[in-house]
Amino acid sequence: MKATINNIQIDLSKPIDISIPLTNNEQNPIAWYQNVPEIEPVTMGDWIGKVSEGKSSTNFNNIFFNPHAHGTHTECLGHITREFYSINQCLKQFFFTAELISVEPKSIGEDLVITKEQIENALGTTIPQAIIIRTLPNLETKKHLNYSNTNSPYLEEAAAIFIREKGIQHLLIDLPSVDKERDEGKLLAHKAFWNVRDINKVNDDARFNCTITEMIYVDEKIKDGSYILNLQFASFENDASPSKPVLYKIEK
Repeated sequence: MKATINNIQIDLSKPIDISIPLTNNEQNPIAWYQNVPEIEPVTMGDWIGKVSEGKSSTNFNNIFFNPHAHGTHTECLGHITREFYSINQCLKQFFFTAELISVEPKSIGEDLVITKEQIENALGTTIPQAIIIRTLPNLETKKHLNYSNTNSPYLEEAAAIFIREKGIQHLLIDLPSVDKERDEGKLLAHKAFWNVRDINKVNDDARFNCTITEMIYVDEKIKDGSYILNLQFASFENDASPSKPVLYKIEK
């Protein structure tokens, strides 16, 4: 089925899902020193909400998870501000032009860092509404890693400023954070991208409608280049929500 988004034609029957599903086992990616998510049937007395147990006509599970720690999630600037802001209120449009780039983080001291120069070179003259960063090497183990205490690669502040100054509204990356795991709470890339200068009183020109999506996975078969992004998420009134970013090839 064909559709036209921003005067660009796509085929809705050919979605490219770049999210990681949430599971309740060790195959689920984990960050920020959390345990695996919990998906368990409700129990009330001798009643168990699981059809295979023979006492329920429905499967009826409780789920406990942390959107930041347990898989693909999309967050708004409320992630770093004293005042509450909700992803469900900040993001009201869901289709965007997007550019997928692949970058091998540079070794700087003990860190692996994605630099402004790398982003600038990969984008060239393209200015999309969303940028999708695939880090190299692109190992499939990204879908199952426990990132805690690994000092994962991250985005340097200058790179985040460059992305903001280009007017790119949505940043997607296959890492648990755009910032260094242990950075003394500086969160330089988050603050630079959202243009938040004071977490206690958010400046008027902060980017309320812009989002960061972390812990995606972009398969090797998906080529760098231009796409249409459909950024889907659950309607949580929270700074972040589990999400399902879906790409569509641009029809020539």
